[in-house]
Amino acid sequence: MNDVQLADRVAAVRAFNRLYTGVIGVLDEGPADAEYSLPEARVLFELAHQDPLPVTDLRKRLDLDAGYASRLLTRLESRGLIARERSDEDARRQLVRPTPAGREAFAVLNRRSTEQIGGLLRRFADEDQQRLLTAMRTIGDLVGDRRRDPALVLRPPRPGDLGWVVERHGALYAREYGFDARFEALVARLVADFAENNDPRQAFWIAELDGERVGSIGCGRGRGEDTAQLRLLLLEPAARGHGVGKRLVTECVEFARAHGYRAMELSTVSILTAARTIYRAAGFELVQDEDFDGWGPELTDETWRLEF
Repeated sequence: MNDVQLADRVAAVRAFNRLYTGVIGVLDEGPADAEYSLPEARVLFELAHQDPLPVTDLRKRLDLDAGYASRLLTRLESRGLIARERSDEDARRQLVRPTPAGREAFAVLNRRSTEQIGGLLRRFADEDQQRLLTAMRTIGDLVGDRRRDPALVLRPPRPGDLGWVVERHGALYAREYGFDARFEALVARLVADFAENNDPRQAFWIAELDGERVGSIGCGRGRGEDTAQLRLLLLEPAARGHGVGKRLVTECVEFARAHGYRAMELSTVSILTAARTIYRAAGFELVQDEDFDGWGPELTDETWRLEF
């Protein structure tokens, strides 16, 4: 990234900040004569979700220095909204808890905030609301606290999911490996096969991390009644490193085993090293390879097999 690119990106971030701080000002701070400042409202919010709360923990959550936190808590205490006390377990630790008046104040603030945010969301159609929430999750994932493990869910496809599988295969493999439109066409045919055949020995899964689609896999019929075919393993870049691929492959293999198959096969290409590592760890073995150029670049097509 050169200096010009950096300057353009800095300007874009600053423009977003100006826009979003305007929204936050309306949603969180309210009018200039609001009864509670934003820091005071944040304290009441934290105490509503953990009662009592050590003052040191409260300071860390809100990123407050000791002096400012003390003045802030003194103001709230003088208004009868909080109470401070020493911990029974450690007299050096001070705990803070909301009073009945503090809990009532939070209920009013919470109801007001819900109404304001609901009003903002109702300005948009459902599809645009989903786009907005996805963008917010993306920003949170990139700049927020990454220590928490995101929640992984595998589920059957919903309306729109199969089209997403085709689009993401086409976009990701074109960008990362140079595959052309013929690869996307193949994916579309495979996805259509899953959609059109109501076969109890076939299944398809969508992987979500914290509610966002990040992967897919399918189990279909292979060569002969006793062999299943693993198809359409997809991992978004954001999903890598969270064990999503391993979980998808395990789910697919267990489904095949439970539905009477004696073996499972899959087709891949040698440049997909991460996927090959997952397959090998699951017990698959390479049984055949040949040169292939049907998607643009010169590739080595591979067949892998797992005996049950």
